[in-house]
Amino acid sequence: MSEESPDEKPKQSVRSVVMASFVGTTIEWYDFFIYGTASALVLNKLFFPDFSDSVGQMFAYATFAIGFFARPLGGIVFGHFGDKLGRKSMLVTTLSLMGIATFLIGVLPTHATAGIFAPIALVLLRFAQGLGVGGEWGGAVLMAVEHGHKGKRGLYGSWVQAGVPVGLLLATAVFAIFSKMPEDDFLAWGWRMPFLLGGGLFVVGMFIRLKILESPLFAEAKKKKPAPRLPVVDVLKHHPKNVFLAMGARFAENASFYIFSVFVISYATGTLSLEKSLILNGIWIAAAVQFFAIPFFGHLSDRVGRRPVYLGGAIFLVLFAFPFFMLLKTETTILVWLAITIGMVGHSAMYGPQAAFFSELFGTRVRYTGASLGYQVASPLAGGLAPLIATTLLAKESGGTNFISLYLIGMALITIVSVFFASETSRHAIDDH
Repeated sequence: MSEESPDEKPKQSVRSVVMASFVGTTIEWYDFFIYGTASALVLNKLFFPDFSDSVGQMFAYATFAIGFFARPLGGIVFGHFGDKLGRKSMLVTTLSLMGIATFLIGVLPTHATAGIFAPIALVLLRFAQGLGVGGEWGGAVLMAVEHGHKGKRGLYGSWVQAGVPVGLLLATAVFAIFSKMPEDDFLAWGWRMPFLLGGGLFVVGMFIRLKILESPLFAEAKKKKPAPRLPVVDVLKHHPKNVFLAMGARFAENASFYIFSVFVISYATGTLSLEKSLILNGIWIAAAVQFFAIPFFGHLSDRVGRRPVYLGGAIFLVLFAFPFFMLLKTETTILVWLAITIGMVGHSAMYGPQAAFFSELFGTRVRYTGASLGYQVASPLAGGLAPLIATTLLAKESGGTNFISLYLIGMALITIVSVFFASETSRHAIDDH
């Protein structure tokens, strides 16, 4: 089966699939991000009150990181069944897992009520969130990329990626609203509302995802030859280089995103003593800009190639690592907002082409597993640990940020080397594997 041209597949059909993937991804990442925002603002006080503010913050970020360590397992498990049973069924399953876990966090008793069992339950639910989002990404981007045609795979895949800043936008906006409550009310019940709203969004996302059709490339590949008995073994046997290069490509993208969107909250409100609303509004603005920047860079990668666009974003991060904190330290509202927004645009140059880039590295029969492995195994090492590492480096430098900037540069260098040695995939057919 050759890739269908726009004339052979109605455009509305492709757009419907992309929209369904986009909406579902938005909801799943809303669920994931409200935890990140909560870990920066309140979880240390509610679940780790017996420790100092700094130690409690590190424990809160540690629970945040646990979700990332669950993501590779989610990628392997759901990638396995996604390559054997289909993309659609896994999208429905992962959305259910995320929605239920998020709702349960919203009704979870705190340390004051349940003692040590409260943080234990929090860790387990965060792990469940990580499993869900670990399996979701591969299915969502493959539905878009495999429904598209060669000339627009970057654009179609990038629209799914754009669900991430929209999820961040929603999560930050909701927390900004409830964080304006009196402190006692916010700590008593206001922090729960964003999680409970996530349960309602889950119903909407489920309705939309149940209506989409299976990937045509997967359906055709399954007719020709069944999936390997263990797709993960097949991927590691035949595509080990691409798995490791995709992992390396993730380091700069993932680490920078969580520095710019999560660590920046605790740094700005703690070290710089800025208002919560100021920094949350800055993230809101940056996420809104990124919603347009991600498809732009995805489309650009269709024209000039995945590698040049991706490399440009990583090189930009090297150049911006020190200026980012210089702008924050001015404590001037516009400059703080500008720092976060510029950082997110640079991140978009990597994130825009990423869905198509990683998908194109693997054949249809193992694409869900291969793309998920490359994407998710790097997540705990890059994004999951980024706020925790940054907080540790901040303490070692007594509030200085030079070490954090050097850490970002190190992540960027790993990505530059990985993308340099990867193949250019934008002109490849993806239906002949």
